[in-house]
Amino acid sequence: MDVVNIADVEAFATKDGSEIRELLADRNSCIRNQSLAEARLPVGGITTPHYHPLTEEIYYVLEGTGSMRIGEEVREVGPGDAIAIPPGATHQIRNTGGITLKFLCCCAPGYEHEDTVLVD
Repeated sequence: MDVVNIADVEAFATKDGSEIRELLADRNSCIRNQSLAEARLPVGGITTPHYHPLTEEIYYVLEGTGSMRIGEEVREVGPGDAIAIPPGATHQIRNTGGITLKFLCCCAPGYEHEDTVLVD
């Protein structure tokens, strides 16, 4: 049984500039076809616009508020919101609140830097 506690996970920066803690993935568990991570954006933080050619993502907001952009559509998001991001869709999230924006990131297949394409 693989059980990973967030307190035991080192943070790293993704290619888009967010700070994540990868909870479960092929690198640390029996999981092979997806990954689960907690992402954090500081107050005023914003990720670089990007897309994933292969990976679909789900963001699930835990704490804070943000502005989510997928393509040309922008929506305000907060705790309890789940956001579907299909493969190939350019997306970006901004922390618009007064506390750290925390959200879960589920990726299938699992997150890899090589599947992240930054958009200028």
